[in-house]
Amino acid sequence: MAAIGDLLVQRLREAGVRAIFGVPGGGGNLDLIDAGGAANLPFVLTATETGGAIAAIAQAEVTGTPGACLTTLGPGAASVVNGVACARLERAPIVVFTDSHPVGAHGVYAHQQLDHCALIAPTAKWSGRLEAGTAGRTIHDAFCALATVPAGPVHIDCPGDVTEIGQEPTADDQRETNARQPGDPRTTSAGVAGMPQGIELVARARRPLLIVGLGARRADDAAAIRHLIERRRIPAMVTYKAKGVVPDAHECFAGVFTNAAIERPVIEDSDLLIGVGLDPVELLPRPWTFHAPVVGIARWRMADDHVPFRAQLVGDIPQALLALEEQLDGSAWDLRRVRDAVRIQRTSIDIPVSGLSALRVVDVAAEALAATHRVTVDAGAHMFPATMRWAVGAPNGMLISNGLSTMGFALPAAIGAARVDPTPVVALTGDGGLLMCAGELLTAARERLRVIVIVFNDASLSLIEIKQQARRLRPAGVALGNVRWRALAEGFGMPSFEAASDHELAGAIGQALDVDGPSLIEARIDRSNYSAMMRVVRG
Repeated sequence: MAAIGDLLVQRLREAGVRAIFGVPGGGGNLDLIDAGGAANLPFVLTATETGGAIAAIAQAEVTGTPGACLTTLGPGAASVVNGVACARLERAPIVVFTDSHPVGAHGVYAHQQLDHCALIAPTAKWSGRLEAGTAGRTIHDAFCALATVPAGPVHIDCPGDVTEIGQEPTADDQRETNARQPGDPRTTSAGVAGMPQGIELVARARRPLLIVGLGARRADDAAAIRHLIERRRIPAMVTYKAKGVVPDAHECFAGVFTNAAIERPVIEDSDLLIGVGLDPVELLPRPWTFHAPVVGIARWRMADDHVPFRAQLVGDIPQALLALEEQLDGSAWDLRRVRDAVRIQRTSIDIPVSGLSALRVVDVAAEALAATHRVTVDAGAHMFPATMRWAVGAPNGMLISNGLSTMGFALPAAIGAARVDPTPVVALTGDGGLLMCAGELLTAARERLRVIVIVFNDASLSLIEIKQQARRLRPAGVALGNVRWRALAEGFGMPSFEAASDHELAGAIGQALDVDGPSLIEARIDRSNYSAMMRVVRG
């Protein structure tokens, strides 16, 4: 596969890939790793295939260019599917390479034989297998699919005995392929002529409210959004993944939007909702009950069966915002009242407990680290205070799995981010989530990455336990047992600390900041307020 490996690395570098993550096999992906090493495209060994895919997702979100991962055949390909699903629902552009049996072995041998494309294609955005004579065209088609919106994962299955690139696509082939790919992100066309109803709604609005989602995280998007809200004095909410597009400290910041109960007061004061990059994949799966009409602006058309968009403007977001600004006729918002509403939201989850609460861990850590560190957040009860109280000042300053909401995200995402960007990272993870990817502690230690892992040790799958309580069911299948997290981390060569109070936590963070490489802080959590907190947030 040497020639094909060189071509793949060339296309990866042209796309902006900074590293390849994953777990190698003994076939064709060894040639890909070797070609990458020769071309200054490093390979980073992760503990699991899913961890490799999540690290690639983080690279894509941090850099704004695609990520890449690879796996061995059979069990490796099966294991990466959760990471592929994460990339699909987080709208992250990554390339997934799977090793494969030689072409001649397909249908002959049963050992480790799976149809990788049949396995991955339902979840990926595009999937294909390299074949003799057409490998070059397959690679071309894969990277064309990678460049389209909405972003997502593409999969290339690489049999070890396909060694020749074969016929590469002609100019006519390339035009044909491009025509089959909808929504090229390089489009700069935007206009309001195609949405007359949207123009009318915007022109009539007196209290328009922006809801910014994952599709508006580019630097030029953030600049255009801030320009609009500052000039027109319009408040803006952000989804989890859009944290930082409008900084928490900004005077127009109106809180976090998830389609939950806690943000309803601000939404209900609005007479028009303008979803900028708002993808329904981020929202809680519950009915849309807001009365204000919704206008959408994004680089791709969103489904409207959940969010009832009255009109959608598809194209370049900064140009679209300029066009809509011309239709806005002042604002009746009192931004001080909006900020008061945000403060009420944040303080409403401050429910006292006798021990160290998850909220206090977030507050103490944020005070010390938010200004200097990117944060990654795992699924779990701690994500409520993390998303509400951790201040973020720039797009992708907080990385979180929201579309898939998978546990085991924060640590491999921190690895992916720290491996391709000098900004240090703090990973906020529950003990259940960390158990799912504990081997990645060794990855962080081996790579000597500037990552502080804070594990919320409450010895339970807390969100599931809360749901059992709500249904008056006995707790079953949620107790994790005692884990000596400090001993586990130190077994991987990672300095570790523990805390059961604010004072101890502040001291542990200070010590972690002095570590040249990764470290772990075990925070012993009193989880008795989780149920009350969830009722406040979600209703």
